[in-house]
Amino acid sequence: MSDYANDVLVDADWLSEHLNDENIRIAEVDENPALYGEAHIPGAIGFDWKADLQDPVRRDFLGPEAFGELFGSRGVSNDHTIVLYGDRNNWFAAYTYWYLKYYGHDKVLLLNGPREKWIADGRPTTAEVPRHPAASFTAQPGDQAIRAYRDEVLAAIDAPTKLVDVRSPAEFAGEIISPAGYEQEGAQRGGHIPGAASVPWAQAVREDGTFKSADELRDLYGGKGVLNGDDIIAYCRIGERSAHTWFVLHELLGHDHVKNYDGSWTEWGNMVAVPVEKGA
Repeated sequence: MSDYANDVLVDADWLSEHLNDENIRIAEVDENPALYGEAHIPGAIGFDWKADLQDPVRRDFLGPEAFGELFGSRGVSNDHTIVLYGDRNNWFAAYTYWYLKYYGHDKVLLLNGPREKWIADGRPTTAEVPRHPAASFTAQPGDQAIRAYRDEVLAAIDAPTKLVDVRSPAEFAGEIISPAGYEQEGAQRGGHIPGAASVPWAQAVREDGTFKSADELRDLYGGKGVLNGDDIIAYCRIGERSAHTWFVLHELLGHDHVKNYDGSWTEWGNMVAVPVEKGA
């Protein structure tokens, strides 16, 4: 994996050798949180992306104090290296990676391949929930260099900043507002932010969910003009698929100025007086 800009991925063999390493905390974060209870990597902590990682009233992050309390209560300290994985080719694992980086925890890695690959390869799983002793985890002030907000996105339309829409082509074109099964999380309008390039997030991975090579990724995003500038903002519908793309652009390709707009289409498509384009 040395062709990537940063050493942020681990493979299944490496993780298998570190299942009992007390310096590591393994965490599973799934789009479908029920999967964790059925089977997970031995020793892995489970986080529910909505119930645990979101403010229960506002559609926003937990504050730094609540975030630190959550991780500390699960036995994760600032000294631990956190290895993340999950379903859907690591949608919410990548989101949690970005979230941890936002709060200043740099000792975090992503498993190169989702839980489906681990299970398909016949590697060990368990339904037993680990009981780690409580630890101290202090979250740093949020790193605004990796998170974009609506006003910044609006300003980016007339700026050199590259916007990348990582949703499906049908969502980008405005043919559908949200994927089937997610209609309750949709928006008033369909389409995309003017000037955004369409690079669906899944194009960054192979059939087994592992990431394509650095050269393949540079060709993918460079071919759509995404890398032709200093600043990039990625978005999707609720911010998890775009966190996956943020991981690819910022961590694997080493592009310094990449932000995830986690408000994404559920915010943009519901706002008054912001421009929307339709069509491919």
